[in-house]
Amino acid sequence: MKTIKIIDMTLSASASLRDAALSFKEKLEIARTLDRLKVDAIELPAIAGGKADVLANKTIAATVSAALSAAVDIAAGNIEETWESVRTARHPQLNLLTPVSPVQMEYTCHKKAPAMLEAIRTQVAKCRFYCENVEFTAVDASRAEPDFLYAAVDAAINAGANRVTLCDTSGVLLPDEFAAFVKNLRANVDGMANVELYVQPSDEMGMALACAAAAIPAGADGVKCTAVPAGYPTLEMLARFARTKGAALDFNIGLRTTELTRAVGQLEWMLNSQKEDTSPMGNLGIGETANVTLDINDTIGEVVKVVRQLGYELSDEDNSRVFDAFRRVASRKHFVGTKELDAIIASTALQVPSTYHIENYVINSGNVITATANILLDRNGEKIRGVGVGDGPIDAAFLAIEQIIGHHYELDDFQIQTVTEGRDAMGSALVKLRADGRVYSGNGISTDIIGASIRAYISALNKIVYEEA
Repeated sequence: MKTIKIIDMTLSASASLRDAALSFKEKLEIARTLDRLKVDAIELPAIAGGKADVLANKTIAATVSAALSAAVDIAAGNIEETWESVRTARHPQLNLLTPVSPVQMEYTCHKKAPAMLEAIRTQVAKCRFYCENVEFTAVDASRAEPDFLYAAVDAAINAGANRVTLCDTSGVLLPDEFAAFVKNLRANVDGMANVELYVQPSDEMGMALACAAAAIPAGADGVKCTAVPAGYPTLEMLARFARTKGAALDFNIGLRTTELTRAVGQLEWMLNSQKEDTSPMGNLGIGETANVTLDINDTIGEVVKVVRQLGYELSDEDNSRVFDAFRRVASRKHFVGTKELDAIIASTALQVPSTYHIENYVINSGNVITATANILLDRNGEKIRGVGVGDGPIDAAFLAIEQIIGHHYELDDFQIQTVTEGRDAMGSALVKLRADGRVYSGNGISTDIIGASIRAYISALNKIVYEEA
């Protein structure tokens, strides 16, 4: 079965998504979110803001594990500067954006076809000098003269490009035309057998997904998309298509779909200029729990309102317990933020008999090995063991627990904070799991933060099991 690569362009398309430029923190958060979703590559915009853009690229390169494709406008030619901004990434790529239609070539590069071919050879070779992985993106390829397009792609491949992207920038192709477009390129360029071919369909006519669907069986190796609607196929569109038709068309994607809906909701909020009205968590924002504070004078109604904004649906009895605990905390520290309220809910609401107990766990992790977790749980006297392999020790531990229980619950939130200071500080972990639309939280405390995380997960799990029973 063929694995189709997913290349996300959310960062490079952000200028069309909102009026204001993304902040440094927003760029980093978007990249981290996409990395958690396991996209194959994250496309970065061309450097236009000088040192600020370079610093943002360097920070993202040090943070994510996905391939980073840094765009270089062939007219700008700032290849060395762009390479320096991403060269520390685990899988750096240079992406040479090149107009290939007659109108675009003359308008943006002021070049005729022969001069453009020479520029392609020179610039691709320079990119290849710095970077092993070079992508040649044929901008406005659907309006290019076919013979020139084939010559341009051939020149790029011979100069060192190992990835080619076809863009229907103007959105003029229908699905069957897009399939023929891909087949004709493969048939007319000898070197295509040795390179990866990506497609970037436009949603100008509402057919981006249909064009991508037609391109895959025609020979495309990857699809460029965005996490939120921006005139291209979206991650959710492609995930739905792969789930529905992947087996029939003999392909799959590596996207982590269990977190997709929540992650997309977060990114939509972040990229929307009117955040106050569209936040998926009401007034709380994306993990920005400090936006709401309560004090000793707030009534139970006001506290319950914030509890509901956090995603909890508690009984009247649990709401009373939470309010009593809130007043005790508020009397000591004058105000309570929503992070503290989360911890209060985890420790006071939905307190139930424990179905699962932790017997023991062994975690192996390091910078040269894949993290693994071996966990033994007790369920009503029965010892059950699970082994998980994950991106880190906590991810591996949660996957091991899922193996034991035979079910995946959406991880709605996960927080870690210190309770005491010093080398032997106590750590507190908060886990929020979503089941059947409801949120269940668990709290764990330990000097071992991984142990605290496991206890918090089991605490939330026990609440779900009790409710389901």
